[in-house]
Amino acid sequence: MSFTRVEVPGLKGYKKVSIRPYFDPNSENMGLEKYGFSLHDGVYHTEQLACLEKNGIKRYVTGLNEFAPEVKGMKDEEARDAKIKEIRIVVAELEKTLAANIIDPEDPEFWNKVKLCRPDNDDLWSEIELKAGNDILFMDPATDPYDLIKIYAIDAGGFSMIAKSLHDAQKMDKPPKFYLDRHEETVTTKNTLRKLRNKALSELQTMYDKDSNKLLYVTKVIDPGSPQYKKSTSNDTLYEVMDNYINALSFERDGKRAAETFLDVAKQNVGDLKLRAMVKDATYYKVISPKADGYIYHIATSTMLGKNVADVVEHLKNPLNEDALVSIQDAVEIEWNK
Repeated sequence: MSFTRVEVPGLKGYKKVSIRPYFDPNSENMGLEKYGFSLHDGVYHTEQLACLEKNGIKRYVTGLNEFAPEVKGMKDEEARDAKIKEIRIVVAELEKTLAANIIDPEDPEFWNKVKLCRPDNDDLWSEIELKAGNDILFMDPATDPYDLIKIYAIDAGGFSMIAKSLHDAQKMDKPPKFYLDRHEETVTTKNTLRKLRNKALSELQTMYDKDSNKLLYVTKVIDPGSPQYKKSTSNDTLYEVMDNYINALSFERDGKRAAETFLDVAKQNVGDLKLRAMVKDATYYKVISPKADGYIYHIATSTMLGKNVADVVEHLKNPLNEDALVSIQDAVEIEWNK
């Protein structure tokens, strides 16, 4: 049996696998982000397989240990059984290739017959390490058993400098230096963001062409510096501000969150958007203001409006509060018309 014939879910995505440098072009990294680098040219990072020690007992994070807490703790019994089966198939293949040891994955005495890939074999696991730099490191798990080991270890979190996917790298609070690239999976992740961003840009173009008022209010609702935008602000300026926002080139650096937020705001009707923008700017213009009791008040009449912007908006939408609405609107529009 060869590696190419191992038919388990965990191996199906291993046809095109590589370790690639991860960088965020919107985050400063000593200027390296301009060139798509995560490290200086010629620099490499080397990391040994993670080893956890408790009460003198070592446990390597291999992804090939069916007794590891992350496997034993799986609540879905079918998923746990499938994972154990996958681990045994891979370990059996590694045993055959590396130790000429033939074992049946279904053998009840399976782990008693494992010679090399035992979870406690310090001689093997302590020697597993990864070295990566700016150049793409191509993996060949079908023919190189050590690449197969490293891929399972990356998936299990055995190397802190390498995320198990591009998607995981993008979500991490502290960005990793590298990520494991399964070609189809990475393309899907990139295309998801690309499609979302294109949808947002299309909506922006529609507003620019057909509804300048809505473009103004959307910009005001989204941008923290909303008071700077007046009715006299050109559509081109508003378009540029929102284009930069959608492309994660301004105050929001998460491209997915920026596109989703823009689409969420843009789908609201003009009336609601105007009211949200008005309440937001009314605080800046001191027309309304929060007090020590935690509520927001209309300063001119000392009327309590609510605890937050959403409360104030709902309060002003009530026909019974039309006087407060008109008063706040008049004061804010004086500023907007300047």
